[in-house]
Amino acid sequence: MVKITAVEERSRAARAGIAAGDRLVAVNQNEITDVLDYRFYLAERKVVLSLLRPDGTPYEAVIRKGEYDDVGLDFETPLMDEKHACKNGCIFCFIDQNPKGLRDSLYFKDDDSRLSFLHGNYITLTNLTDRDVARIVKMRFSPINISVHTTNPELRVKMMKNKRSGEVLRYLWDFKRAGLSICGQIVLCRGINDGAELLRTMRDLSELFPELSSVSIVPAGLTKFRDKLYPLTDFSPDEAAAVIDMVDAFAEDFKRTHGSRLFFVADEMYLKAGRRLPDAGYYEGYPQLENGVGMIRSFSEDFAMGLEDACDMEELRQKIRQKGRVVSTACGHAAYPTISDLCGKLERIFPGLQIKVYKITNYFFGESITVSGLMTGRDLSEQLKGQPLGDELLLPENCLRRDEDVFLCGMTLEELSEKLSVPIRKVADDGYELVRALLGEEAE
Repeated sequence: MVKITAVEERSRAARAGIAAGDRLVAVNQNEITDVLDYRFYLAERKVVLSLLRPDGTPYEAVIRKGEYDDVGLDFETPLMDEKHACKNGCIFCFIDQNPKGLRDSLYFKDDDSRLSFLHGNYITLTNLTDRDVARIVKMRFSPINISVHTTNPELRVKMMKNKRSGEVLRYLWDFKRAGLSICGQIVLCRGINDGAELLRTMRDLSELFPELSSVSIVPAGLTKFRDKLYPLTDFSPDEAAAVIDMVDAFAEDFKRTHGSRLFFVADEMYLKAGRRLPDAGYYEGYPQLENGVGMIRSFSEDFAMGLEDACDMEELRQKIRQKGRVVSTACGHAAYPTISDLCGKLERIFPGLQIKVYKITNYFFGESITVSGLMTGRDLSEQLKGQPLGDELLLPENCLRRDEDVFLCGMTLEELSEKLSVPIRKVADDGYELVRALLGEEAE
């Protein structure tokens, strides 16, 4: 039973007499407990909704519609339920490495299969029961994104500090037998699940192909706030190179037999090793882009398309040549060489365009954190204060909270703009959009 908070005007639900404050009990006699139940059982041309008025009076609403059409109901939360909190104590958990004093939401750990289907979140399986798995299979919800880390049950228990974390690996094979699509993730910890353990994990997971479509291998992110936490250290350049070589050897052999690499190493490992990033074809359509696998290559490819289109903008070229344009952007150490090189190419095409690229050191979380998505307003303010920033400062929107102009440190975009005395434009993490923003074009 879930509470209805709003009903869209002139929607099918409104025409059926449903009102805000009513409670939805069932759809076609199937109990509704969360968004998965609701979406699954609503996918019919005729639905009978069982409801309760605020005073407890039961009634039914019969609605005819297109099979996948919505009926116009809103609920207290997007999940129609509370988020499922993580029950693990992973030795590499980034949230445990947050400093004190941040907003409460940054300390909440979710491990919710529903968010995997809705937003692509990765889950560990430890929150699932056999009944949950049966429901997922029945409803055919996929892909399901799973943080595996290791297929060694005992090691998984050690890494995740949850006695169920080993036994629930069997759910991977339940999903395979059901034909559900799976994406995997391995957070690699130096001296823990690398080396022979990583090789074992790849061998075991390869048996899940083709239902398992891709697996990312990402080094654990380590901040400076690890007091009293499990002692973990970063991979050295030679160790990072060894990981790449091991994964590539296994993946290339697998591809010769099955037509796919299946296993992909994150960009961060290549940067640690000082290795050149693979070409676009290596990534097989970038299935693990959100995990930082191929992000720099994809960004560069999109930027190149933007450059190609920019070559035809003769009117804009003349305008910038005559009036000039000075613009700045900032990024983490990882992206800095790429961003600097790309911006230089754009400057050469547009005489009069000056782009100042600033490399931001992450003092907030620690200097080992080099990704742009974890830049904070505090670091940006301190390091850009007094620097020539030009007409406007461009920042990647992924360093801001989703749907809000707030950095992880709590500073707002407006506050940063005031501190630096410059207009700030947030830009999608897309090379093509960066070209447009650098040229002063407005996003559509």
